[in-house]
Amino acid sequence: MAGRLPDRGLKFVSEIIDERPQISIITKIELLGYNAPEDEFLVLNDFVRESIVHPLNDEIATTCIELRKISKIKLPDAIIAATALHHSLNLLTRNVDDIKKYQRPLSY
Repeated sequence: MAGRLPDRGLKFVSEIIDERPQISIITKIELLGYNAPEDEFLVLNDFVRESIVHPLNDEIATTCIELRKISKIKLPDAIIAATALHHSLNLLTRNVDDIKKYQRPLSY
């Protein structure tokens, strides 16, 4: 996992995270489900433990469905994007093409 986030990504993260990180439950599953070496797992686990983890709910599911109808986005990425949209959060992603058509939440 080392080196996967470019320097400009690290700078961006440091600028947008001014309090506690907020992540989707899917992000938690992906981060902790990654078969990382023990030292990296401890860092990931600390990050998740310090984060606000947003659960999936009906409104997020509806936004996710609408997002998938207009984009060929994978389900986990759609849930993460829908969670960010629902909670008006900045979304850090390397999958920009998946969500560029979907700038604002659609009606619920």
